[in-house]
Amino acid sequence: MNVDGLVEPLETYIVERMPVKVYGDREQMGAAAAAAVGARLRQLLQDSERQVRMVFAAAPSQNELYEGLVREQGIDWSRVCAFHMDEYIGLADTAPQRFGRYLTDRLFSRVHPGRVELLDGLHDVEQECRRYGDLLRAAPIDIVCLGIGENGHIAFNDPPVADFEDSRVVKAVKLDEACRRQQVNDGCFERLDDVPVEALTLTVPSLMAGRELFAIVPGASKRRALAAALRDPISTACPATILRTHPGITMFTDREAYGL
Repeated sequence: MNVDGLVEPLETYIVERMPVKVYGDREQMGAAAAAAVGARLRQLLQDSERQVRMVFAAAPSQNELYEGLVREQGIDWSRVCAFHMDEYIGLADTAPQRFGRYLTDRLFSRVHPGRVELLDGLHDVEQECRRYGDLLRAAPIDIVCLGIGENGHIAFNDPPVADFEDSRVVKAVKLDEACRRQQVNDGCFERLDDVPVEALTLTVPSLMAGRELFAIVPGASKRRALAAALRDPISTACPATILRTHPGITMFTDREAYGL
């Protein structure tokens, strides 16, 4: 245990340029990731008077991170502009599975960022892609907090639709069946037929444009995807492999996902 009361990782590896920190369980992982994100956020707020721009993933794999961020002290969230990275197309405003609602419930309503920009999957798709893309292009993104899907996706860039050279900022995609099945496995939907088949997503270049990335990948269900992300050739067959090329990324995982 270090001086901040956080448990040290069981192992730390460098995979190409990416540090990978492996913790004993997802609670330790989440606490460590939240401390790292919180420390960087405080530093950015101290170094500049401008808003800090952040992109957040919405998935159960991020629960421990967000619980930890709520507890982080000394962060002026009123100077944070928050975005999220994907949203279902056509899912009703009242649906509990909407990613904007997840982030609002888990994080935004508890820390109160000064500005929250949510994707809207009920608006005209092309107009919404342009609107949100314009917001993201307005200034650099400082921090991206993301996960990895069971099929290796990042945001909703599944293998069939991922494009490492995509010219778009936000796009509409058809969801891979493996991605949709994960939503059932995660307990978000009861049946595969209930999961929407289309979504809006930030593209791979949009995610990779973030100055610093924090990847949080816990749980045995992510073991195969994590192994591919760390060891397979960099390709859209596992979109998460591209993370290894980012100069400012740290990955946090747990024993179950890493396979220790």
